[in-house]
Amino acid sequence: MPYIKLITLILSYLIGSIPFGLIFSKLLDNIDPRSAGSGNIGFTNILRVAGKPTAILTLLCDALKGSIPVLFGYYALNNPGIALGAGFLAILGHIFPITLKFKGGKGVATSFGVLLAAFPLPGVVALSIWLTAMLVWRYSSLGALISFGALPLIMAFVQREFQAVLFSFLLLPLIYYRHGENIARLFGGTERKIGER
Repeated sequence: MPYIKLITLILSYLIGSIPFGLIFSKLLDNIDPRSAGSGNIGFTNILRVAGKPTAILTLLCDALKGSIPVLFGYYALNNPGIALGAGFLAILGHIFPITLKFKGGKGVATSFGVLLAAFPLPGVVALSIWLTAMLVWRYSSLGALISFGALPLIMAFVQREFQAVLFSFLLLPLIYYRHGENIARLFGGTERKIGER
């Protein structure tokens, strides 16, 4: 039924808008990450200001925000188009959350959650690139930029589906837009490495 599809899309955005980094930091560490470190509510800043347990919990829940709407679209509604739309709206919800006056995270963890649910093999390849780049250079932002920059090629050669390639091209400018300040700091040599306070 059409209204179920519409409700799914709306709920996907609202699920994406849940600020887990802020919630967990306040509950577990009595810290507001928006007023510490880079001010971001995502994994990297939570790791910096609150520590590993809170950061890992944030990372997992932010990824699930992307995976759950996609899996619901595929398996409950049997509609790949709605599944991808729901995943994209979950990412938008994380980046532009109505709960935080549209000032959210960078979208990396939620995007990986969507990719792993919708396109498992390309998702694993992209995630591996992100993790490898982080281990080599210790910049989460650089890992994300490399990983999502390569995503269209990964989709073209691994998934080989038009909708997969199109999805990657829709996702790419969002990730790069939210990493604008990180890009400037990387070029300026002032970007902080993972674990630096």
